[in-house]
Amino acid sequence: MQETACKRARRQVWKVNTKTLLASLPTKNGVGPSTISLPRGPWVLVIDFLAERFPHIAQDELAARMTRGDVLDHRGVKITPDHAYQAYERLYYYRDIPVEPRIPFDEIILFQDEHIVVVDKPHFLPVSPVGRYVQETVLVRLKRRLGIDSLAPMHRIDRETAGLVLFTIQTETRGKYQRLFEHREVHKTYQAIAPSLSNLQWPITYSSRIVESEAFMQMCEVDVESGHPANAETNIELLETKGQLARYQLTPLTGKKHQLRVQMAALGAPILNDRIYPIHQRESDLDDKFEKYQRPLQLLASQISFRDPMTGEARYFKSQRRLDFA
Repeated sequence: MQETACKRARRQVWKVNTKTLLASLPTKNGVGPSTISLPRGPWVLVIDFLAERFPHIAQDELAARMTRGDVLDHRGVKITPDHAYQAYERLYYYRDIPVEPRIPFDEIILFQDEHIVVVDKPHFLPVSPVGRYVQETVLVRLKRRLGIDSLAPMHRIDRETAGLVLFTIQTETRGKYQRLFEHREVHKTYQAIAPSLSNLQWPITYSSRIVESEAFMQMCEVDVESGHPANAETNIELLETKGQLARYQLTPLTGKKHQLRVQMAALGAPILNDRIYPIHQRESDLDDKFEKYQRPLQLLASQISFRDPMTGEARYFKSQRRLDFA
């Protein structure tokens, strides 16, 4: 039992040290380093392991990257091509980021002080690096634009969703803002364009149980059973109707993945231009016009409010964007 506790303590120290070092290392083109632990094995030099681990990169290219300082040890010291292999050593390395096609929409900075940055995000732009999106993300764009390597998102919204996203600047105060979300002290309001539901009396509070689906990328609702209660709740208000479509105000009281998209689809009013609900449309199945940003998901993170834990001020921000019925 004591040995297990010691191992657990060592792992915790390792996590803290790794996090501290990652936070202290500079970014390159707005992107921070990745990390990897060296396993036991027959390799003589670190470059031998890297050549096997990343077979798509030629060894002379690996050597060039190591020479220019793209591979570092656990102290942040450059590892050269002749560095001896040592099992369990932790490495930090900068990926060679290919040029990405620019997403032709710009984020808007609504507010910035010494602690936070508030951004009004366009449709189609991811918040953080994921998959093939690295440079073309709000986080990396902001790091390059503002020159602040320590920026980190407080929360995320889907790539397809437009609207407000908050970022923290200082690592020392980041936890205070994160706790606002953990304790549900941040109030977020969305707007959506979806089919009109004339059979309901507004406003409503919609509760359901949302879980991972077997279908690719989708979440789904399941029956609420004893011991497995509802885990997603949203207040929904009708703002206006235009023909067969309506503008809704959505106030999530919980934060399940795809909550608003799943619940609106379950009500029989999937959000306009939703490519995932109720039927998932793969990007490879979309025509060129669809791919070129002609049909944005009509979901907007429109308002956000909270009490700033550093200044005590009541913060309120509103998106400058507006959803389109067309």
